[in-house]
Amino acid sequence: MKVLLAAALGLSLVALAVPASAVDEPAVKETVIEDGRARIEELRVRGQVQRITVAPKGPAPRYEIIVGDGSRDLSEGVNTSRGAVGKRVWNVLRF
Repeated sequence: MKVLLAAALGLSLVALAVPASAVDEPAVKETVIEDGRARIEELRVRGQVQRITVAPKGPAPRYEIIVGDGSRDLSEGVNTSRGAVGKRVWNVLRF
């Protein structure tokens, strides 16, 4: 009984000693490409592209390019809601 109690106490102390930063966080990478006509921002999480935003220089508004993650059908058709992968979308209302 004393051995089990000591082992349980030892495991709980080891669990407390592990820093919170040791938990595996997803690898997040933000890439910015800029030239004379546009600024492109790309967000990748765990190697998968999550968001691509293009901000043209000049009066044109910034827009986002829809990326597919494979979890749903983004092809064009009657039963799809977001359109095709690779299409541009503009935010009409911003909060």
